[in-house]
Amino acid sequence: MNAWPILARTFAIASIGCLLFPAVRAQDIKIDKSNRTIAVTATDSAETMADTALIHIGFVFYAPDAQAAYAEGSKTSNAIAKALTDAGVAKDAMESDSESIAETQPYEQEKLPPAEQAQRKFRVQQSWTVKTKANDAAKILNLAIDAGANQGGQITWAVTDENALEAQAAGKALARARAVASQMAQGLGIKLGDLLYASNQASEPRPMMRSAGVMGMAIGGTLAEKSAPAPLSIHPHKIQRSATVYAVFAIQ
Repeated sequence: MNAWPILARTFAIASIGCLLFPAVRAQDIKIDKSNRTIAVTATDSAETMADTALIHIGFVFYAPDAQAAYAEGSKTSNAIAKALTDAGVAKDAMESDSESIAETQPYEQEKLPPAEQAQRKFRVQQSWTVKTKANDAAKILNLAIDAGANQGGQITWAVTDENALEAQAAGKALARARAVASQMAQGLGIKLGDLLYASNQASEPRPMMRSAGVMGMAIGGTLAEKSAPAPLSIHPHKIQRSATVYAVFAIQ
């Protein structure tokens, strides 16, 4: 029997995979009459609702001297920490990002009247990232504001089990690859065989940020001394991960 038609047919099938997906070829596939394959690249995704929220909160106040700035900062810092721990936030779920006491820069005051400039000679600030359940994000943010936070409000949404979500995306991508390969085989009048090789490239995590728009106190009291409105209406985001799979199937 002449081997040339078999080799030509094998070359044609392998060429289809190379033409469609040249950029992601994971390894060289030997093409001969004993190795007849179809190579496919496919991408799919999986998503789930966020179950974790990372809330960025903090405060900034101005005072006429460093001692007054420190006193106000200490009072507000401890009030926020106590409010959150009393609400059940674990101490290791509240991480300090930054804190400082410094003279106010001239450009920050140049448009203010002299009397107000005198009250803003020093600036104290502190910020944290607080990890909590996604459904508790609005409550925790509201507690921090009531205790004196006046900066931040951004929320990073996440899922606890990133690996499970990525594995789900990879599984869907592999199923898509098999479906595409099966269609190719059917069009060529051949039967798809076993999976010989597969590689996966998961997507880079994309942090989901949402600002709650909490900005702005200067001097003269905290938000806790003002009114105490209801928490903002905050809803968790969906987290999505995608995966690209390169798969090589035998043909019969």
